[in-house]
Amino acid sequence: MAEKALKTSAFKWEGKDRRGAVVSGVINGQNPALVKAQLRKQGINPTKVRKESSLSFGKGKKIKPMDIALFTRQMATMMKAGVPLLQSFDIISEGFDNPNMRKLVDEIKQEVAAGNSFATSLRKKPEYFDELYCNLVESGEQAGALENLLDRIATYKEKTEALKAKIKKAMNYPIAVIVVAVIVSAILLIKVVPQFESVFSSFGAELPAFTQMVIGISQALQSWWFVVLVVLLAVSFSFKEGLKRSQKFRDAVDRGVLKLPIVGDILYKSAVARFARTLSTTFAAGVPLVDALDSVSGATGNVVFKNATNKIKADVSTGMQLNFSMRTTGTFPSMAIQMTAIGEESGSLDEMLDKVASFYEEEVDNMVDGLTSLMEPIIMSVLGVLVGGLIIAMYLPIFQLGAVV
Repeated sequence: MAEKALKTSAFKWEGKDRRGAVVSGVINGQNPALVKAQLRKQGINPTKVRKESSLSFGKGKKIKPMDIALFTRQMATMMKAGVPLLQSFDIISEGFDNPNMRKLVDEIKQEVAAGNSFATSLRKKPEYFDELYCNLVESGEQAGALENLLDRIATYKEKTEALKAKIKKAMNYPIAVIVVAVIVSAILLIKVVPQFESVFSSFGAELPAFTQMVIGISQALQSWWFVVLVVLLAVSFSFKEGLKRSQKFRDAVDRGVLKLPIVGDILYKSAVARFARTLSTTFAAGVPLVDALDSVSGATGNVVFKNATNKIKADVSTGMQLNFSMRTTGTFPSMAIQMTAIGEESGSLDEMLDKVASFYEEEVDNMVDGLTSLMEPIIMSVLGVLVGGLIIAMYLPIFQLGAVV
């Protein structure tokens, strides 16, 4: 029976080095005594050693996908440098400022130290390491090329997360415009327009239709602002719950967003890039094409491409060429299909798919930059029309009164 691996924890320490200078840091160890002994071997006289609390009370940041990408990149670097696996975990763990990330790395190390494979240890953390990640690590372990597979995974994660960040940037800009416009309009209608309304009541003349409309909206908003706020919150909550609970609703949203102007094209090209990037990474790792398509299906991020990938998998299983099957789905652009065909004929499918992914990632990058530049004047125009329209509506009666006089 294998001896159970001793649990290590993070310890904060303070002490003095050989020159008497005060130094401090964090180190992993099994207990304070062993930590002190380890520090003395390094020429440090420890004055204080205490275990870091497992309760972070909000200090620990949430583990993000980019943290996992950084962990993967560091693991690949350590393995290529010939550093033993367990020692790599210690070095990487100490480099993270996020205690939650240090805890995750430490838990993986304990699993590996107990005799489990790296892939098996990762599978016990499915919230951070998906099936694709674990399958690629397992392939690397079986082939004896773990460092190369980790390098591929790191590149895949870095590029995928960079692409997601660009998509968020593209989506957040229009949302920001709408939110700012709504807030500014609401403030003017609730706080500013009533001041003018009291002035207009003393005119004794009929107000212009535009001014009457704005005053009517203002009065309605003053009386029903709470109801409007509740409705907006209810719609937002219902939308989020619908995405979470209803597969049909999620599928409908996925299809709908691809039809949006400008943003839909960005999302479409990003899905093509993710398809090509994922398939290139898995195929280059030696995963059979049919099995690789299983991983691709869930990585595209859109039901339209998921369904297309499942159809491609069924076609390829019967002996159909990948590029021909891609064409029959009617989902993929001609450039991606032609590059795939060249890759299949030349025996360099993974390289061609990598070029397809890079091309569409660059396309997305350029489109997001273009959208950002376009949105700046749009923001000014929208806010100018809203604010300017309200000001004109309020001053129009004054101008008319001056003309009569």
